Amino acid sequence: MLIETLSVFPGVFGSYLGASIMGRAQDKGILEFRAHDLRDWTHDRHRTVDDAPFGGGQGMLMKPAPIFEAMADIKASDSRPAWVIFFTPVGTPFTQDVAERLSHEERLVFVCGRYEGMDERVYELADESLSLGDYVLTGGELPAMVVTDAVVRLLPGALGDEMSSVDESFSSGLLEYAQYTRPADYEGRTVPEVLLSGDHAKVDAWRRRNAIERTARLRPDLLDAAELTVDERAYARELLDGSVS
Repeated sequence: MLIETLSVFPGVFGSYLGASIMGRAQDKGILEFRAHDLRDWTHDRHRTVDDAPFGGGQGMLMKPAPIFEAMADIKASDSRPAWVIFFTPVGTPFTQDVAERLSHEERLVFVCGRYEGMDERVYELADESLSLGDYVLTGGELPAMVVTDAVVRLLPGALGDEMSSVDESFSSGLLEYAQYTRPADYEGRTVPEVLLSGDHAKVDAWRRRNAIERTARLRPDLLDAAELTVDERAYARELLDGSVS
């Protein structure tokens, strides 16, 4: 997969995208990453990318011309079709399902805003607009890194253990089960006995039940859309009703 960013701060991506899973994915040829500097498409000596909004108001807006010119060149620079993503409060909420869908694209281009936002006309360039939540960030660089991380770890071979991404939170609509490592007893805090039993079927059953319990306790809003059997859904309802504890 090719992932590209268009930003006025392209340097912020280097250290993170070169480390850990992201770095290994690039070393393996699973991920190719390019960061583009929006100022390369300006034509004045100050390399200006923003201007005051018509009608007045606080702050500055990103100008349309550099973004339109940049996207035309970026799209033409590679034969793979580009799926262009903008970040905006009015965008689709970013979820694990969205990450899964995006992981099947050949090429993603993230356009990272700054200042008070962008000239509304640039959004016609977007194939999709995303929102990470109901809060305000300084720019689109952090959302681009979050989405990149969530997507790349789903690419075959990126995690090494192919089941890692399958067992994670939200993979079946549930939070992930609780996990433990050595020692089995830390100052009186013990690991559930079933996890020490060596019985894989019992371990799997405990983990599934624990995932349902944790979701019911911590994120009950997820249960309606979770992939549950009839018996599991009945158990979840009992948890929510307080019939079991």
